[in-house]
Amino acid sequence: MIQKILIAVAGLGKCEQMLKMLMEIPSIQRADVTILHVVSPQVTADLMAEKLTAGGKILADAIEYLKLEPAKVNVRLKQGDPKDTVCQVAEEENVDLIIMGSRGMSRLESILSNSVSQYVFQLTSRPMLLVNDDVNIKHINRIMVGYDNSIPAQQSLKLALFFLRDIKGSQLLLTQIKGDQKAADAMTNPEKDPVFMPAINEAKKQGVAYKCIVAGGNPGKELCKAAEEFHADLVMIGSPERRPSVARSLPDLDRLLGNSMSDYVRVKTPCPVLLTRSALG
Repeated sequence: MIQKILIAVAGLGKCEQMLKMLMEIPSIQRADVTILHVVSPQVTADLMAEKLTAGGKILADAIEYLKLEPAKVNVRLKQGDPKDTVCQVAEEENVDLIIMGSRGMSRLESILSNSVSQYVFQLTSRPMLLVNDDVNIKHINRIMVGYDNSIPAQQSLKLALFFLRDIKGSQLLLTQIKGDQKAADAMTNPEKDPVFMPAINEAKKQGVAYKCIVAGGNPGKELCKAAEEFHADLVMIGSPERRPSVARSLPDLDRLLGNSMSDYVRVKTPCPVLLTRSALG
């Protein structure tokens, strides 16, 4: 499922650490990796040349740190608007996963500060792994999936099992957040919840250990709480939100004040978050 990865780098940091952990997973090791650095337009040619030289050094440092098989690496130094260029390269390379850093800002803060990761998150239909500056990067052993009957949740499940099936001692944390606290409290045996049954059957088929978790309350807050309580190394959630093609160049102002679960989770979860996507148009 993951054959091509795009990582956008701006200097050694959490993104490179995250990719290094991913490349320890047997099912990921065969993937080709595009390492991208984008230089924004500059006011003079001399300043552009200086920035391009610095960008080349950033890419060289990333290559040295990651120590990937040279035949599997595609290095790209591009000029342009970073948020548009990341999306463009993702399409050109037809990648299965985009990895980007995130400063952990809310949607409003992100748009007002012209956050590259927020814009890419809005505009791409590809799975996206966001790594906040302040999270701890750990070896991936426990993946939490926010699960229901939706297609994005099923996509998250498939991807989590793809990651976990070859990791010895790994565990899938199937997590369902019910809006009704009483209904959640009454769930004494979550494995009997029919919502979980397809996921349980698939985990058993692929030989992946699992745990079912049910909580009640605000979906975003409770998922983040569960991720911390059960020591998740990575959280996967479906994120069907995407701007219609006619509005791709516009900030998502109509949803700035909404209660998006994916926005809350990507900011507040104490570990990296992978958002599976489904285009809306």
